[in-house]
Formats: sequence, structure tokens, C-alpha cells
Amino acid sequence: MASDRITLRPRQLALALDHAESFAREDFLSGPGNEAALVLIDSWPDWPSRAVALVGPEGSGKTHLATIWATAAGARVVSARSIGAFDIPAMLATGALVIEDAGAATEERALFHLINLAREEGAFLLFTAQTPPSAWPVSIPDVVSRLRAMPTAILQAPDDAMLRGVMSKLAADRQLVLHESVLGYLLTHIERSFAAARAAVITLDEEALRQRRPPSRALAAEIFRDRA
Repeated sequence: MASDRITLRPRQLALALDHAESFAREDFLSGPGNEAALVLIDSWPDWPSRAVALVGPEGSGKTHLATIWATAAGARVVSARSIGAFDIPAMLATGALVIEDAGAATEERALFHLINLAREEGAFLLFTAQTPPSAWPVSIPDVVSRLRAMPTAILQAPDDAMLRGVMSKLAADRQLVLHESVLGYLLTHIERSFAAARAAVITLDEEALRQRRPPSRALAAEIFRDRA
């Protein structure tokens, strides 16, 4: 008797894999908008002050530069939101510290102790933030004066060449090859920001996996045609 069993082929799912983004010095894309920040990082330890800041919009390369410096200086990296919960002397044990995402979320009293102890011990501090230190909401006079005097390197909004380079790098980090026509299309259909470039590459990659299609201009048009 013939079998009535029906064999179903398993459905292939697109897996959300983690893709390591390279923060190596040779992978940093330098241009007019971030040249001053790169020069500051490369000039360490001959900084104009032992505490400096990198300021720029989300995805502008602040973390990449901070990672380059942390590797060179042997610095620990902490979030500004959590410095109040850490043992500040322990944070400065290596003589160098990166404080990411400083600004409104930074606990003022912890910042006061951190800056003073770093000064006493001759430690280096590198802050990253989206707003200049002089605009952070602090009221302790000593901290206010230190922040106003802190040397700051601004990372500017990217031009077309920089956005194209950033998207190519992000694609390479995900083992994804984007044709020039795809990059050109994306440049005219996303916001002019590093964050938007990052989101576009991730979205295109994930949709290509889901549909089992190459990351072509046609696919990019289906996803981004209404986002211009």
C-alpha cells in the first residue's frame, strides 16, 4: 500500500547574527569632518590637557576613536551613566579612562570626584558626548570651570564621500559587498547622518537574508524608495 505521508521541507530562516564592527586604527575613515578629532587622539600623550572630549552626533566615530585611544593608553572604558556606581580609584588604576556618552546623564557628584582624583593622580580622561562639556547640566563651580576649559574636538556631520566610506566599511564588517549603484541610491534616500547610514546597511543586509536575495539596487529601492 502506497504511503500517504507528505514530506515537508523545513523553512529556511534568516538568522540574526552578531557582526563584529572593527575599531582598529587602520579602519578609521578620516575626512575633513573628523580630522581634528583624529589628530587629538594621535597626539596623545602630548595633549593640551589631561582631560579632553570628543563631541559629535550618534554614529560619528566617537567610540571608534575612543577605542583607538583606549588600546594605546591601556584605558578602561565605562558609561557615564554608571560612574557613580563604580569605585572611582579603581577606574583610574591604569592611569587612563574613557567615559562614554557623557552629558545630561552624568551624575554630577561622581563627575566631581572623578575629575579631582584624576587631577591628583595625573590620570588621563577622554569623554565622548553629543554636546560640548560647557553645555552639560552641572552646578558645582569647580566642575563648571573645568568643563568650560576642557579641550574639545568636534566631529562634524558627514559629506557624501564620508557616508559612502562609512557604509562600505559597515558592509565589510558584515561580510557584505555593496555595489556602487546601491551605495549611490542609499545616499539619496537616507538622512545625512552616520546613524542613518548604519541603520540602512543593517536593514538592507537583514532584508536580503530574509528574502534570500542579493543586496541589490532593486532591493534597496523596495526598502527605501519612500524615505527620501
